[in-house]
Amino acid sequence: METLKLLRDYFPTAVFTGKCLVFISEDWRVELSEHKDSDFSKADAEPAVIRVRIFKKALNGQFVAGHYEDFQLESLGELAEQIEKYVQLALGTNIRENIE
Repeated sequence: METLKLLRDYFPTAVFTGKCLVFISEDWRVELSEHKDSDFSKADAEPAVIRVRIFKKALNGQFVAGHYEDFQLESLGELAEQIEKYVQLALGTNIRENIE
């Protein structure tokens, strides 16, 4: 959860639920969740995997899961930039400003 808490500062429009970061609008929902490798036998601790899931609102008003992508980058700045770029290209809007 540490990486998500740091990403919360980078994405001011996100809401931290305690288990994921959520961006929500009338038509979209984007969730960022953190996954750590539970194999403690590895000598070097790898950075957490951040899964970005994109949902689109269906005609019945429910959010339907679309696609997702996993990100695992050492640099927090690069991680945030790549997530932002991915979501911006997928939705056609900037998540740092506002999901419309």
